[in-house]
Amino acid sequence: MKNTLAVLCAALAVTAAMPSHAEGRLDKIKSSGVITLGHRDSSIPFSYLDDKQQPVGYSMDICHEIVKAVEKKLGVDKLQVKLVPVTSSTRIPLLANGTVDLNCGSSTNTKARQAQVAFAPTTFVTATRFVSKKADDLKSLDDLKGKTVVSTAGTSNIRWATGANQKDNLGMNIIPAKDHAEAMLTVERGRAAAFFMDDILLAGLVATSHHPDEWVISKDAYTVEPYAIMEPKNDPDFKALVDDTIKGMMKDGQLQSLYKKWFESPIPPKGVNLKWPMSDQLKKAIANPTDSANPDDYR
Repeated sequence: MKNTLAVLCAALAVTAAMPSHAEGRLDKIKSSGVITLGHRDSSIPFSYLDDKQQPVGYSMDICHEIVKAVEKKLGVDKLQVKLVPVTSSTRIPLLANGTVDLNCGSSTNTKARQAQVAFAPTTFVTATRFVSKKADDLKSLDDLKGKTVVSTAGTSNIRWATGANQKDNLGMNIIPAKDHAEAMLTVERGRAAAFFMDDILLAGLVATSHHPDEWVISKDAYTVEPYAIMEPKNDPDFKALVDDTIKGMMKDGQLQSLYKKWFESPIPPKGVNLKWPMSDQLKKAIANPTDSANPDDYR
């Protein structure tokens, strides 16, 4: 009898520890009829607000294709798409606690973040650089010794800058900004000498600024940053659907078409063309889809 009770208790313990199928995002979405997308305000051209204050961009278009795939999988005609603004600091907690189902922005896939969330296959590869005023003639990290610089809070860029500052004894005063627009404004108003961020985001901010010719982006690249749609962790069914949708877009050329739309064509609201050709690193990631966080896999 004791052995039977022991086995029963052990079985109950294992059952309690196992995740319930009903806990998955697909079940949550089906029961509510709502899928929630996290978006950014100024991550040009991935996820940003247009002149009608609606989130648009490369990552948003990818996420809307994922919504279609979810609708097909669940056998529903149309899901309500709820759009929730997130920042670099709030995107992970809001995804982890179920407030949003996907983060559709400019999220770098890192090993540290993989402890909290999952990532879809890489859809962009960028690098950390800095932007500054041309008149200041800042070309390298040495030129920033002892100066005040800025980066966006909660990003891999500010973590890198903090580490480099300590490692190389640069003596920089690093200000955390709440978002990319605020960081750019900090440099524009002279409160910081440079803004460390992913180069494509800097290019978008410069191109859409009031005086693009006044800015310069550093030639030196300091990191490799693979971008991907951010997914909930430990939800294999939802991840498989999201990942397979993106792999399908890569295979049939839809992703490449979206790339041309957002990086090599005029984009809203000002009709600016970033003229940013697809990199060899991204071509490699499209030919061989991966959700790896290892920068060496993209070199």
